[in-house]
Amino acid sequence: MGDSMMAWHAGSNKGIAGNLEEILGEPVIDRSVVGARVIYNLPITGAMGMNISQQYRPGEWDWVILNGGGNDLWLGCGCHRCDRRIERMISADGQSGKIADLVRQIRASGAQVIYVGYLRSPGVGSIIEHCRNEGNAFEQRIARMAKQQPGVHFVSLQDLVPHGDKSYHAADRIHPSRRGSRAIAMRIAQIMDR
Repeated sequence: MGDSMMAWHAGSNKGIAGNLEEILGEPVIDRSVVGARVIYNLPITGAMGMNISQQYRPGEWDWVILNGGGNDLWLGCGCHRCDRRIERMISADGQSGKIADLVRQIRASGAQVIYVGYLRSPGVGSIIEHCRNEGNAFEQRIARMAKQQPGVHFVSLQDLVPHGDKSYHAADRIHPSRRGSRAIAMRIAQIMDR
């Protein structure tokens, strides 16, 4: 579940889900949608996956892997109300907000949850670079939530990309390249193999 970071390269089966399926040798269902947000109020397109919580379908899942929040910050707060938007997604203590509610709902089914952070572009410019501090603060809250809840794991990608290395990103320097998608899937698989 999630946004374009998860959905990138899905059509070629070289995205995060396709790589994870190959690494684990297990079926992986991908419900991620390009442009999806955590806070999304339109009912029809929300039900079609633009609202990340609407991507979840109850079932006997062993693991649910998701991300989200990047579009809410980059496109949703207009660089003026980021603190308020972050608070609506997840509180400073990691206990409330739309993300915490969704994670609790998934955990109630018995599935373990992996929340995946976002790629960084150290030493390389990016059109989302101005959101870096807000993104770091947001991910600290996600990590805090994961530490407090058994069966919830946070996969940080903050140190995944070597300084100045463009090969982990697509040409837009936002989304993962095929190499980046594979590296992200490897990090997720390490959590699942414990």
